Amino acid sequence: MEFRILGPLEVVDAGRPVALGGSKQRTLLALLLLTPNRPVSVDRLIDAVWSGDPPAAASNALQYHVSQLRKVLGEALVVTQEPGYLIRVDRDQLDLFRFEELVGRAEGADPDEASRLLGEALALWRGEPLAELADDALSQPEVQRLEAVRLAALERRIDADLALGRHAQLVPELEALVSQHPLHEGLVGALMRALYGAGRQADALEVYRATRERFDTELGIEPSPFLRELERAILQQDPQLAGGQAADASPRSIVVLVGEEGRIPELLSIAEALSAGSGRELILVRFAADSRELAAATASLAEQRDALAARGVPCRVAAYTAAEAGAEAAVLAAEQAADIVLAEAPPELLGDGSLEEPFASLLERAPCDVGLLTGGSGAADGPVVTPFGGAEHDWSAIELAARVASALDTTLRLLGTEADPALGRRDASRLLARASLLVQQIVGIVTEPRLIEPGDTAVVEAAADARLLVIGLSDRWQEEGIGAVRTAVASGAQAPTLFVRAGLGRRGLAPSHTMTRFTWTHAASAAQ
Repeated sequence: MEFRILGPLEVVDAGRPVALGGSKQRTLLALLLLTPNRPVSVDRLIDAVWSGDPPAAASNALQYHVSQLRKVLGEALVVTQEPGYLIRVDRDQLDLFRFEELVGRAEGADPDEASRLLGEALALWRGEPLAELADDALSQPEVQRLEAVRLAALERRIDADLALGRHAQLVPELEALVSQHPLHEGLVGALMRALYGAGRQADALEVYRATRERFDTELGIEPSPFLRELERAILQQDPQLAGGQAADASPRSIVVLVGEEGRIPELLSIAEALSAGSGRELILVRFAADSRELAAATASLAEQRDALAARGVPCRVAAYTAAEAGAEAAVLAAEQAADIVLAEAPPELLGDGSLEEPFASLLERAPCDVGLLTGGSGAADGPVVTPFGGAEHDWSAIELAARVASALDTTLRLLGTEADPALGRRDASRLLARASLLVQQIVGIVTEPRLIEPGDTAVVEAAADARLLVIGLSDRWQEEGIGAVRTAVASGAQAPTLFVRAGLGRRGLAPSHTMTRFTWTHAASAAQ
């Protein structure tokens, strides 16, 4: 039996489509397949199947639809497992797994093989994924992640085709893509290179002119150095462009949202550390409440840009009004190929740990990692400390922490729980060692493991000398917000705390068999 979610939901058995029943059973299956082999809670399923308006006996009604789904798919596939249900899917049964396998094989392949593999992967897509979940707001970040993964694979296939000199063939496809994503600098740059390689230098320069005008009008900033350098190469008729080689890799950036809590120095120190040696530029943004604030906000950002430039840090700045700042920041992150958005956490975040606007929209919609920084006074020469349990967002947290620790020339301390014989639980030393090996391989620093008792008190004590505390959000952050334990840790810690939500479109540091994301390492190697 084959399951297809890269487009409208389909199930095929022996080459024939399987009738799945009504819309509620289709929604149920779609949500289970969105996180294959992982349980989805009963409450979450009920909320999705009945669009937030469940009947009085919703649990019984859900059991009925599960039983109907089992009649169609077989008893062994849909399994009851706390806190709800999961679907068992082998790697050869789901088109998403096949897509990820092909994309992974393309990594490091020569352009001809990469183009073939990525083309085969992209051919698995049949349209927008999982239309059955269009009315389920909580599913949209994961659906958007799928779209982001597809776009990333498409960009890589285009780069491979450009390297093979297929300029003229690419122009129509890239023109359509740039029309859909006019502020996506990677696609704009690819179109400029394709036009130039097809003998249309004037058209390539016109694309740059139109993009620069759009950036100025809509964002109030210049295009990135990547596009400006590409324009220069076209004007000078750089031989590398004529040979079908990329002048530079697609640009990456770090977006810093400048708020009103006065933590810009702390945010910039983290951003600079992440930028160091990677080629990523900083983009400082201030969303003004009204037009009267724009002049002062722009002047303040310009001072920050000049100070960064004096330290050799590439930076652009922009200030503009936005009715929905969180959603606007997410769009900006996608357009500017951001690897992370850094923002000041509001003071009320450490009240009940709830995520209010604009931060809820930012976390739900941004395709990249997101970091929310609380206030604090960390030890100047202290370690960067990260509680690590191996969950999804922990992997992004540990990578960010490792890069910051490396740039600041300090230690990365990993916290894991001690053994609990009463519960039959071994200590976390093996998990910490596994994470340390990956950190050494990718970031190049040795971590300091420390086993502690479970709970917020032990974490606060272990981070007493920390310069920065980095904590991944719970996998249930959409329902739980920051969560009681994380809130207690950040409230009790002296050091500032960076809460991290893993990006929607890449894997972070996590091993490839446990996650479905692309890595900072891939982006960094492209940018260097």
